[in-house]
Amino acid sequence: NRKKHVKDNRLCYGCLKQGHSAKDCKRRLTCDTCTKRHPTCLHDETYRDGLQRETRASTNYAARDGSPETATAMSLNVARSEQSVSTSMIVPVWLSTTTNPLKEKLVYALLDTQSDTVFVDQDVTHELQADVCPVKLKLTTMMGRNAVVSSGKVSDLLVRGYNSATVIKLPTAYTKDYIPANREHIPTCETAKQWSHLLSIVDEVPPLLSCEVSLLIGYTCPRALAPKQVILGKGNEPYAIHTDLGWSIVGNSIPCNETDSASSLCHRITVKEIPPSTPADAIRALERDFKETDGKEKTVSQEDLVFLQKLEHGITQMENGHFEMPLPFKERPQMPNNRQLAETRLNQLKRKFMKDENYKRDYMNYMNDIIKRGDAEKTDDSGPPGETWYIPHHGIYHPKKPERLRVVFDCSAKHKGTCLNEHLLNGPDMINNLTGVLVRFRQHQVALMCDIEKMFHQFQVKENDRNYLRFVWWKDGDMNSQPQAYRMTVHLFGAVSSPGCANYGLKHLAKENSSAYPAGSQFIARDFYVDDGVTSAETVKDAIRLAKEARELCAKGGLRLHKFVSNNSEVLKSIPASEHATDTKTKDLTFNETQTERALGIYWNVEKDSFTFNITLKDQPPTRRGILSTVAAIYDPLGFIAPYVLKGKGILQEMCRQGTDWDDPLPECLKPRWECWKGDLHNLKNVQINRCYVPADFGEVVKREIHHFSDASTTGYGQCSYLRLINKREDVHCTFLMGKARVSPTKVTTIPRLELTAATVSVAVSNTLREALLYDNVEEFFWTDSKVTLGYINNDARRFHTFVANRVQKIHNSTSLQQWFYVPTSKNPADMASRGTSVTELLSSNWLTGPHFLWEKKIQLPTKETIVLTVGDPEVRKVQTLSTETVEQTSLSDRLTKFSSWSRAVRAVARLRRDVLKDKSMTLTTVTERQNTETVIIKDLQRQAYQNEIETLNKGKQLSKNNKMYNLDVLLDKDNVLKVGGRLHHSSLPCSFKHPTIIPREHHITKLIIAHCHERVNHQGKGFTMNEIRANGYWIPKLSQTVASYIRQCVFCRKQRRPVEGQKMRDLPTERIEHSPPFTYCGMDVFGPFLTKQARKEYK
Repeated sequence: NRKKHVKDNRLCYGCLKQGHSAKDCKRRLTCDTCTKRHPTCLHDETYRDGLQRETRASTNYAARDGSPETATAMSLNVARSEQSVSTSMIVPVWLSTTTNPLKEKLVYALLDTQSDTVFVDQDVTHELQADVCPVKLKLTTMMGRNAVVSSGKVSDLLVRGYNSATVIKLPTAYTKDYIPANREHIPTCETAKQWSHLLSIVDEVPPLLSCEVSLLIGYTCPRALAPKQVILGKGNEPYAIHTDLGWSIVGNSIPCNETDSASSLCHRITVKEIPPSTPADAIRALERDFKETDGKEKTVSQEDLVFLQKLEHGITQMENGHFEMPLPFKERPQMPNNRQLAETRLNQLKRKFMKDENYKRDYMNYMNDIIKRGDAEKTDDSGPPGETWYIPHHGIYHPKKPERLRVVFDCSAKHKGTCLNEHLLNGPDMINNLTGVLVRFRQHQVALMCDIEKMFHQFQVKENDRNYLRFVWWKDGDMNSQPQAYRMTVHLFGAVSSPGCANYGLKHLAKENSSAYPAGSQFIARDFYVDDGVTSAETVKDAIRLAKEARELCAKGGLRLHKFVSNNSEVLKSIPASEHATDTKTKDLTFNETQTERALGIYWNVEKDSFTFNITLKDQPPTRRGILSTVAAIYDPLGFIAPYVLKGKGILQEMCRQGTDWDDPLPECLKPRWECWKGDLHNLKNVQINRCYVPADFGEVVKREIHHFSDASTTGYGQCSYLRLINKREDVHCTFLMGKARVSPTKVTTIPRLELTAATVSVAVSNTLREALLYDNVEEFFWTDSKVTLGYINNDARRFHTFVANRVQKIHNSTSLQQWFYVPTSKNPADMASRGTSVTELLSSNWLTGPHFLWEKKIQLPTKETIVLTVGDPEVRKVQTLSTETVEQTSLSDRLTKFSSWSRAVRAVARLRRDVLKDKSMTLTTVTERQNTETVIIKDLQRQAYQNEIETLNKGKQLSKNNKMYNLDVLLDKDNVLKVGGRLHHSSLPCSFKHPTIIPREHHITKLIIAHCHERVNHQGKGFTMNEIRANGYWIPKLSQTVASYIRQCVFCRKQRRPVEGQKMRDLPTERIEHSPPFTYCGMDVFGPFLTKQARKEYK
């Protein structure tokens, strides 16, 4: 009634005031009965009694363990024969959520100042009914090791101390199946009594309570870690820290105890939440096949060779027939003792047993079975140092068989930075190709399917390696007893090496007995996918012999073949009923309408001997996550319904292209397409494909052909392959072999490129089928409706860009030009693989039967025509001829053509001469240096322009009269510079004025000198510029013309001397250009002046 009164009056459950809720209450009252954060009048004894019953149960269990029971039902006294060495910052707290703060859970919290995250036990979050969002975490430990784990994100947790009313809101926390902490490290009041300086807080430190360490608080919540008070001891004595969550004691808990603990825990953890996949990631996954960069052939690495070598030398057959193999270590490791970790995980498992009775029963039965069979054996608690490793374990249920539990050993569980899987070799991929197994399954009339019982556990582990496979378990499943040490004698689930070892052992068994059991050994080596065997035989007799050989061969290796299924009753009669797949009472298997067996993901209707699809739809939300789950649920490795699946992939790709997040609702524009596609899923039950390629009454096949069709569009690209059979009567039968349908990339790609990619996929499928099918002399044909693609394939004279060239090369490596033909789009069944279709359209089309012309007795192959690529095809690489001309620029003057200023050119050459002369001074160039540099430049210029004249003068000869420089009376000065002669030799004028230096008029240096002189006279005109040039001692032929030409090109002069802009005069008025009659605008006075009088005066 009180709670109803508070609810009806909308009062706060924390302070009984109005205007707010308990979630936002800042003045919560404390209950006098239970010290929790609610008013005393609202105390609920029911919840308290339930908590006390749970506490008493834990107390009774502790009492059986030897610990005395205290007066308080909520706590336990510490009185154990093995004293703990040290304690840590572990305090009891009340944990709750913001949505239901009244429901609190008592747990221990580990205050870890070196972790950057808050962790909480996932069982606690379930009890508190907290909102948990699944995430992936990357954990980095103190050893620098990284691990990706599944977790949950919680954002609404509250925590308060055991005897405190202060509530702290925790930051985002992540769930964990357990918190790695030892209860022996929990400080109690007994710990405080051991030290004199801590006696003052004995009453404030609670005793050991009956709850687990279920919370780890890192430094992201500094309020919970901040010390309010610290009590220090002397030397290495423990110290006490008081926080808002209570008192904790850190350090040795027993005086004068210097014994090292058997184990230690370090909680230096850095957490990084792995972001969810983005739409771009999903698009790349959908388009992954388009790049086709993955290698198709299985490669063997150096580590794989070591793996094979170790097993080849170490495998032996025991007396009971089982094979014994060593653990394939990279190098035999030295492992730390991790038993405490295994016992901690076992305690976590015990808690789960107490909550789930069915899980406990199935787990106990499984463990009792492996111990009874000898797959596990009891061993001594002590083992060889460094070669003893304890493996935690947990159980999982089969998704298709919820009643079947399998215990998996966690070989990836790390302790002190290492784990068992890190030291084991994976081995090469020896699993047969699934597509090849299914393709061969359809070859013959009589089908057979079986399974190897507990395949991993049939292969023993060497005696000296078994201590690495230890685990802890209770004797006879008695959880009240102390855990004991066991070890596995077989290769177990959870080790990375187990699949490789099991497959190697199976193939080794087949190889060793191939001569005695040829059919059985071939079946085991080729037609097994892990532990499932699927094959077919031509006749019943062959199938019976095959089953017999396979069973006997496996029995020699200690393996049991069971769960046999066949479409022929005689075959099943030859096999004991105990080995049949069903447990029906009728041993001869009278098939009924609903009897189906799932063959490696494809449903095989045994009675009708056909493949079918049985889609069980889950209620998935219309989000990207839900749509991906629905589309991925359709497992179709042979591509029977590939065009239909393509439409679903297209919807998912469109969501990714629009940037829809994982849990965002489906865009409105895509809802009709999705509802139509999802509603069509139920029609998949109408799809039935005959398992066998050859009809029952077809007779002997004399000829086999495989026809591959490919097509592409902007939506997708794909291919389909058909097997065409011809018997002695020349009857024709065509059946579907394999199909592929892939979405086109979101990046704009030309149709010819997509068509060529589809053709490449056809070639890849051809290689797969050629390797899988056991047919001889099969003729193959390739069809495409793209003449451009045929032009690329048939062209051997052009060079293509990388994309086209790589794919054309792949096609040429596996096919010949004579195998490629053109087919019209209307007859191309691969058109459906490029555009997608509904189930109804798929069943009424030629997708599963092939085009009509394949059913004709004789195919009229189209005549080969020469397809010429169009001019300007963008995929054809243009032929470019590159010619290189080497010009030696030995002349200094030619190197100065890049300069636009005479001063800068002289300065640059002057600094270059300093480097040549090894002058390292960094001062400005001097006048002398510049003069000498100008002489060097002019000499080089004259040597290039007047080489003949200089050679003639050096020989002491005169220039001929025909030479243009004859009238200048040229001479060479002491520096061998060519100058003008004349009659002023005895004048006192400067030498440069008496004998100016001759330079050619057309050279770039001459233009630089003219520009330099023109700027020196401030652009004043031709006369001033010519005088400046003469004053500087230069003689330029046709100087006036050259200077005038330069000034006309001078930008500055053109701007300054341009004519004044004038206004255009308009037309003269008519009055000025046409005659007018006399006196029109003026008159003539011929009578003299008129006299006028104003007042007394007269005026003319």
